[in-house]
Amino acid sequence: MYHILICDDEQDICRALRIYLSDPSYTVHEAHTGKEALCLLEKTEIHLILLDIMMPEMDGITAMVRIREKSNIPIILLTAKGEDADKILGLDLGADDYVTKPFNPAEVVARVRSQLRRYMQLGAGRLPPQVYEVCGLTLDERAKQASLDGEALALTPTEYDILRLLITNPGQVFSPKEIYRHIRGDGFCTENTIAVHIRHLREKIEIEPSSPRYLKMVWGQGYKIEKGNKA
Repeated sequence: MYHILICDDEQDICRALRIYLSDPSYTVHEAHTGKEALCLLEKTEIHLILLDIMMPEMDGITAMVRIREKSNIPIILLTAKGEDADKILGLDLGADDYVTKPFNPAEVVARVRSQLRRYMQLGAGRLPPQVYEVCGLTLDERAKQASLDGEALALTPTEYDILRLLITNPGQVFSPKEIYRHIRGDGFCTENTIAVHIRHLREKIEIEPSSPRYLKMVWGQGYKIEKGNKA
């Protein structure tokens, strides 16, 4: 699975890009300022960034220069018509490509695929794993199957998506709204909606759902799966 970061201060653009990139091979993350993007990169392995130029706090060009000090991951700039000077400056400073607003969905997807393919073929990136395992709990992306100690689990699509999000981001806490946004593409839900799915998922993966070994709740923050957790 590839982790893609969308960094844009306009919520509607982030929402549209999430829809364009709705693919089982992608996990999409969001940031709304350059500073937020840099913070997220410190704690999450990202394979490609869609980066807006004009943002508050820290603009995209400044953020890109900071990113290039540590990483060569593909960066596609999000630009508006008439920002030709910014496009040229961005490419000179290390951007790999750009797309112009308003977006053509097919073009966005094609450019993302092209940059990921080029990045991996050149050996600059490490191909993300397709099998994830935490102390006997396994998720196989190729077979779209989860298992516990070798026994296949009968998960609903939503339960599978939640497990995939948590097990591919070990140790990271996701709030109920973040979980819903990752698996459904928007942030509109109640905490009870996700809590019900979490409860059903625990009943299938935990020996004692009331004392979970894998799927932990961080009080007041959300849920996580700790890598290697045996507690």
